[in-house]
This record gives sequence, structure tokens and C-alpha cells, in this order.
Amino acid sequence: MLLALTKTRVYFAGICSLIVTVGIARFSYSLLLPIMQDGAGLTELGGGWLASTNFIGYMCGVLLAASMHNLNYKYNLHRLYLVLTIVTSAAMVMTTDMFTWSILRFIAGVCASGGLIIASGLILKWLVNNHHRAELGIHFSGAGLSIIVTSILIELMLTMTADWQQQWVALAVMGVLFAIPAWLWMPHPLAGIKAGAVVQDSPPSKAFKSLMMLAYFCAGYGYAVSSTFIVDIVERVEGLQGQGSIAFLLIGIAATPAPLIWDRIARNIGYLKALLAAYILQAVGIILPAINDSLPIVVLSAFLFGGTFIACVSLVLTMAGKFYPSNPAKFMGTMTLSYGAAQIIAPVSTGYLTEALGSYDIGLYLSASIVMIGTLFLFALLNLDKSAAALRLTTAKTPE
Repeated sequence: MLLALTKTRVYFAGICSLIVTVGIARFSYSLLLPIMQDGAGLTELGGGWLASTNFIGYMCGVLLAASMHNLNYKYNLHRLYLVLTIVTSAAMVMTTDMFTWSILRFIAGVCASGGLIIASGLILKWLVNNHHRAELGIHFSGAGLSIIVTSILIELMLTMTADWQQQWVALAVMGVLFAIPAWLWMPHPLAGIKAGAVVQDSPPSKAFKSLMMLAYFCAGYGYAVSSTFIVDIVERVEGLQGQGSIAFLLIGIAATPAPLIWDRIARNIGYLKALLAAYILQAVGIILPAINDSLPIVVLSAFLFGGTFIACVSLVLTMAGKFYPSNPAKFMGTMTLSYGAAQIIAPVSTGYLTEALGSYDIGLYLSASIVMIGTLFLFALLNLDKSAAALRLTTAKTPE
């Protein structure tokens, strides 16, 4: 007999879902990129293309989630994504063909939307139905934890002189373990709904939506560059060879408590002002390695980036859920389309710049500049006093 759903179990299911569908399906590739370059002949440009196909898959998964109205289908789709993440990870060892790898990374990208969009929507809906605070900080701490557990696993395998193929197999096995609670305790969309209960949506204005999507695009570009190439960036620094996975681990350590901290900040100063602060700090974290590649600066960069990138996602998707509590994943998906579009463009453009110039510096300057452009859109949102939804989210505090 299954254990009854509680807030702790629901949040734990969400965290495990992110470890599988984001940590294994997405973040693990950043850790394995230099290992695959050494052992499988993967080039910088090839690495960028594989990252982009993963993001294209994620984009397709977001489109599917945004267009799907049947919540029961979304619930079952989330379960399918757990399985497919494990299968595609194990299948990476069967070939070195770029086309086949691209297909597998594409499918893994589709699966990543399961934890970030579908699971987020199911959890937020359950929280609302059960009169809990409608915040996703605890859930998104799973993104940071996913970086930590994948970093530790890959580092442990390296001490055992495991090659890139054995690394992928180990990730698949770990995926099985974390998929079990994600499968059992992810709340069904009808769980906890009382007969006659009506949830009122409060959609934002068209201007608010447009500006928010532009701002979120900028955040997506900054995230994609650093999350994809940070390990390789560190590995290229004289004296820091072999420390790339440690830098990624530091990002995970910073990212784990970050959504909870930013939830509290947003309660006090408003979601848009909190986002503005996170964008500025993220841009600083992105550009630091291009300015100074010493160990203390690289550590500071990792903490700043880790402490902001997932917070931006958590804050934006929490806002989306507050606008549409009846079906949170729908507007979450719409918002994430802009974020995902940037993630398709960023790795390829950065890969081209790196191969042409022999350095990631220009790619990092460009990435930080685009994030700062995003702050301009956020300033415009702060001045949108005609939008009742924007005003409410800017000034109102979430009740206890």
C-alpha cells in the first residue's frame, strides 16, 4: 500500500524528479563534455551542437506541456520521461556517431521538461489545493542537488579510472534509484481536490507577458552558456586542470539553497525586484572568468552563477503558477519557450566563437551582456503600473 501524500513526500518527489530529468538528462553532459572530448573525440563545436540538440528537445517538451490541456496526460507523460531519461543515458555508450548522439540528447532534452515544467505544475497545483504556500523554492533546490549528486558520482567514477561509457552507465543506474520516489509520490492532478472547489486565475496583461518573455530569453542565454561550458572553461585555465568538476560541484552547492533564499527575498521586496537583483548577480558571475581566471575568482563566479540561475527559473515559474493556479504548467510552458529558445542559440554561437578565437572570453562577455539587457526589460516591467497583475506581484507579499 502506498504511503499517503504529505508536503514532505511531494517535495521529495519533485527533488528526485529534477535529479533524474535535469541532473542526468541535462547537467551531467556538462561534466562529461571534457571526458568525451578526451575519450570519444568530441570537438568543441560538436559539444556545442549536442548541447543545442538537447535544448531543442527541451523546447519541444515545453511546447508539448504548454499545448496539452489534459492534466492526467501530463502526469503520465512525467512518468514516461523518468523512464526515457534512464534509457537514453544508457544508450549513449552504444555508439560514437554524432547523429545518433544528437537523437539521444534530443530525447533527453524533451525529458528535462518533465521535472522543470510538468512536475513544477503538478506540485504547485497540489500545494494550492491543500492550502500550502504556493512557492517552488524547495522543489527547485532539487536542481542544485542534481548538480551535486551527478558531480560526486562522476568524480567518484574518475577515481576508479572509469571511461566516458562507464560514466553514462553509472548515471543510468543512479537514475533508476531516484526515479522510484519521483514515480510514487508525484501528486496526481486530481489529488487533494475537494468537490466544488474553484480556483480563480488572474492572467497578466499582454504587455506584461511580452516583456517577461523577453527578459526570460536573456536569462536563458546566460544560463545556457555557463551551464554547458563551465567545466571546459575551468579545465582550460593553467593550473586548474582537473578542477572543472569541482567548479560544477560548487555551482550545485550554491544552487541548492538559492531558490529558498530568493523565495524569502521575493516575499519582502516583490518578485520583479528579486529577479532584477538575481539577473545582475548572474551577469557578474558569468563574466568573472573572462576578467580574471585565478582560483578565488573562479570559485566566486561559480557561487554567483549557482546562486542565481535556478533562482531566476524558480521565481518566474512561481509567478506563472500564481497567474494560472488552475493549470500552472500551461503558462509555465509558454514562459519557458522564450528561455528555451535562448538555450538553443547560445551553445552553438559560443562553440563557434570559441573555435574561431581559441577562447571562451568573447562568448562570456556576450552572454553577460545579454543578461544585462534582460534587466532593462525587468525595469520596464517595474514601471508597468497599469497592469494589475504586475502591480500585485511587485508589491504584494505572500501570506503565511
